[in-house]
Amino acid sequence: MIVLDTVPSGSLLLAVGVLFAAGVYLLLERSLTRVLLGFVLLGNGANLAILVAGGRAGAPPITGSGSGSGSEAEPMSDPLAQAMILTSIVITLALVAFVLAMAYRSWQLHGHDEVQDDLEDTRIARLAVADVPSYADSDSLESGPTLAEEAVTARDEVALPDPAVDLPPRGRAGS
Repeated sequence: MIVLDTVPSGSLLLAVGVLFAAGVYLLLERSLTRVLLGFVLLGNGANLAILVAGGRAGAPPITGSGSGSGSEAEPMSDPLAQAMILTSIVITLALVAFVLAMAYRSWQLHGHDEVQDDLEDTRIARLAVADVPSYADSDSLESGPTLAEEAVTARDEVALPDPAVDLPPRGRAGS
């Protein structure tokens, strides 16, 4: 027999699902502002999920502060759920501060807060498209650039330091 006092409300479960779904959707966006909002929604969804998992509200979780008399004392709330929610709030706040700082710095440097494509990811995507099997006649296909040519075109133009020229010689400082 199911006791209805211990079954969570369907609206709370629906709210947890909506918060998680909207949070994940926003995390997949390119704008850091939307990613920030996604983290906030995921954090609130996690808090609500922990609250629902904590069970029915009861007396304050302080030993010896029972409000009832004898056998009719109300059971205590689970203090672990409350501690986990407090920890989740702190972690979400730290994560929001970090992403907000990244978005602000991106806005200062580039004038927008969108995440740029990685050159290595672009190269791998081009190679993946080139490796897709084709059912056409293989003689009619043109040969594409080789892996070495792709690496040269996708490589960042920043020159690496030459250790013989740029680094100080090893040894004692006095010699």
